[in-house]
Amino acid sequence: MSRLDQHKTPLFDAVKKYVDDNVIQFHVPAHKKGAGLKEFREYLGERVFQMDANGMQDLDFANNPTGVIYESERLLAQAFGAQNAYFLVGGTTAGVQAMIMSACEPGDKIIIPRNAHKSTIGGIILSGAMPVYVQPEINERLGIAMGITEESLRKAIKENPHAKAVFLINPTYYGVASDLKSLVRIAHRHEMAVLVDEAHGAHMSFHDDFPLTAMEVGADMSAASMHKTAGSLTQSSILLLRSNLISPEKVKQVLNLTHTTSSSYLLMCSLDIARKQLATQGSEMLEEALRLARMAREEINKIEGLYAFGKELIGTPGCYDFDETKLGINVSGLGYTGYEMEEKLRKEYNIQIELSDMNNIMAIISIGDTEENIVALINALKDISSKTEVKEYRKPTIITQNPKMIVSPRDAFYSRKKSVPLKESVGEIAGEMIMAYPPGIPVICMGERITQDVVDYIEVLKEQRCQMQGTADPHINSIMVLGSD
Repeated sequence: MSRLDQHKTPLFDAVKKYVDDNVIQFHVPAHKKGAGLKEFREYLGERVFQMDANGMQDLDFANNPTGVIYESERLLAQAFGAQNAYFLVGGTTAGVQAMIMSACEPGDKIIIPRNAHKSTIGGIILSGAMPVYVQPEINERLGIAMGITEESLRKAIKENPHAKAVFLINPTYYGVASDLKSLVRIAHRHEMAVLVDEAHGAHMSFHDDFPLTAMEVGADMSAASMHKTAGSLTQSSILLLRSNLISPEKVKQVLNLTHTTSSSYLLMCSLDIARKQLATQGSEMLEEALRLARMAREEINKIEGLYAFGKELIGTPGCYDFDETKLGINVSGLGYTGYEMEEKLRKEYNIQIELSDMNNIMAIISIGDTEENIVALINALKDISSKTEVKEYRKPTIITQNPKMIVSPRDAFYSRKKSVPLKESVGEIAGEMIMAYPPGIPVICMGERITQDVVDYIEVLKEQRCQMQGTADPHINSIMVLGSD
């Protein structure tokens, strides 16, 4: 394919022309340029409502693009080194589920790291695939899951030689990257498709100081959250395909099952512009983001009781490379949990961080950050440290090991269920997922045997007022299990 002009934004240009034409609308949405939602229009302004259009000939149709959306997706594919690319308006969750459904049929096995996002379980339920979990390496000092190793993947493939696909994470929420190139090679030698969750890596192929991406190392598909790290609007993501094992026709068929027929033109235009920006200015913008992240890490590591982890983790089990824009900070040395530190920063310093867990907090440093804001975070952490009289290191709470899967997630989803008190659920088979969000990694999945370790870990998370999701009971005093009353 000849090189395309990455300065072009075909979809955005078409929507701007549509707005300039001042078309008389007898199509949805009902607000008709905001006239039917005046309070919201007064707050947001007119332009956003003028752009909130629907599929038509000059704006193309997201489910079967042949015009400006098609041209924009061609630009997107070339910018990311893919053969085909697709706009997603249902977040990377939609992309993860589309990947699994494109690669797997009911009964097919798929090898998955245990620290995969909850959307993978949704994809497994929808596809009818059977998950084979691989335990990631654990960094006991930080109390977090890392990547998976070549040895663990080889072992899983040896035990499941007829698995259809391997699902990988690049990078993890905390910025840790496995040796993706080697893992892809191993999977492809066994004719298994490689699907990569790059929710936190949409920016990585546009600067040389980031880990390699799925498309760069020959993976078959990846899904990336452009809104998380590349500047587009929340909920907008992309799906990338470069495969001899999965056809574009199959991917399109899957997307047509799950994709809305009313895709937001605001979201898609933001993808069009974010792609242009990355392709034409990404290296310079990411260089500044890296400078800010490195400066923050250096200053935070001078603060007593805090440890901002980074590229020194490379070479430790499960860490082949690291994304420095994920500013993870271990707060155990101050005697705080990450949850307590997140609350303190928000209530006392008006700072909201991205993620907290039992031992750490994490700030995302992106192309939109300023030095002023970074300095505000550093100063807040200095102030907290100076006011903390007793600095006692808290031993990390280690993530539980894989519970045993008794029933497939799909069968568990459709089985009859009953509610039992959480404390009395040991030995039962889970009928729902429980996860801390963020990061959205299940503690227990549907179809797995509930152990005492799992119940104890959930109780610890509840005590820390962690945001837990997935259960019918919002307080998680009870859990749905398989069976009937």
